[in-house]
Amino acid sequence: MSEKDIKIGYPKKGSPFDAASSLFLYLGSIMVLLAFYFNTPQEIWWGTLEILSSPANLTTDYFALANIGATFMNAGLMVLLSLFLIKKNKVHVTGGIVAAMFTVAGFSFFGKNLFNSIPIMLGVMLYARLVQVPFNRYLLPALFGTALGPISSEIAFNLELSPVLGISLGILAGVLAGLALPPLSAHFLRFHQGFNLYNIGFTAGIIGMFFLAVLQGFGVEVKPVSVLSSGNNDKMAIFLIGLFGCLLFYGLFMNRWRLTSYRKILGQSGRLVADFIVIAGFPIVLINMSLLGLIATFYVLFIGGELNGPVIGGIFTIAGFGAFGKHIRNVWPVLFGVFLGSFFNVNEFNATATIVTALFGTTLAPIAGVYGIIPGILAGMLHMGLVSNIGFLHAGMNLYNNGFTGGFIAAALVPLFDTFKQVQDSRRESKKTWKKIRH
Repeated sequence: MSEKDIKIGYPKKGSPFDAASSLFLYLGSIMVLLAFYFNTPQEIWWGTLEILSSPANLTTDYFALANIGATFMNAGLMVLLSLFLIKKNKVHVTGGIVAAMFTVAGFSFFGKNLFNSIPIMLGVMLYARLVQVPFNRYLLPALFGTALGPISSEIAFNLELSPVLGISLGILAGVLAGLALPPLSAHFLRFHQGFNLYNIGFTAGIIGMFFLAVLQGFGVEVKPVSVLSSGNNDKMAIFLIGLFGCLLFYGLFMNRWRLTSYRKILGQSGRLVADFIVIAGFPIVLINMSLLGLIATFYVLFIGGELNGPVIGGIFTIAGFGAFGKHIRNVWPVLFGVFLGSFFNVNEFNATATIVTALFGTTLAPIAGVYGIIPGILAGMLHMGLVSNIGFLHAGMNLYNNGFTGGFIAAALVPLFDTFKQVQDSRRESKKTWKKIRH
């Protein structure tokens, strides 16, 4: 297996009904069932139609746009659709797949839905057909690439076109965006050298930027939006703490109530490609994911933030990447750095925009893992400053704005940190040599 195959999610042979796949089945099913707890079937139906026909630009909180039940239904169906693709293509569940599934689930609370995600997946399938490679090798770009869903939704529902023409052009645009994702994502990985965990987010930002330029060339003005909900902390806290508490219990149970192997994960830098399932096993990964999810949830509650759609999306994503690069040791410096940087920002430290930046900013966790605490904090502070000034490049048509920003941060900081590290190593070697000469 080549390095390229690993980067894009090369499938391995494995049981189609392993523990990870069962987890996704339970997660998707529970979300669908919870939808009926929060709202009536009629409310869910009309709310779902509202979600499917919305432009879905950043930041469209489906709690506020529709209702909680319709949002959970959307998230559950997205998880089950993604699981169907995994099973149909006989893909073994790796750390990358786990991260992608939780990211899809999280962003289905704000921005992703069946209408705008399926064309992206079809585009990736078309690319696989054109290069005559099995689609299962490109499942990761297909899942992560749904970040570009707002391109389809924006064209279909926000350009005042006739329904048939708008939907047709929206689907076509999504397919074209998906077609470009696999080759570009493999190329852009070299741009940030694997220090930005949301590599597809950077790629999607570039693609979204080009689509925006085309639309603006036709005189179309696309503006990011901010539709946010509030007042759901009690309900969502119970859901999140219950979910991650169950993951923690299940992981400990599967690992015979031991944490000894957790050191294998904590010793990793997290730099791509870091598949923690391969390194430490699925039970330990579940424990790591649950701890990250609980830390993120309590962080939001502690600073007085709102558990709305975008914030829940951030919590799900940080937990999902607990299988693919993130752990408590390399995450906290970046999280703390964003928190410090918020005091030099126009947004309050507990505003949704700031919290989302803190959670998704942990895409830079490998910087802390490789270079240490201080560089990690610095990366977080810089990320806080840049993320709010870069979204205009794609006007919210890339849902992974923090991944887009993280690519630039990593590309700028890593050469500087490498140089500083080389100078330090050179000085240490000079001191050792001088000591040997003196003795």
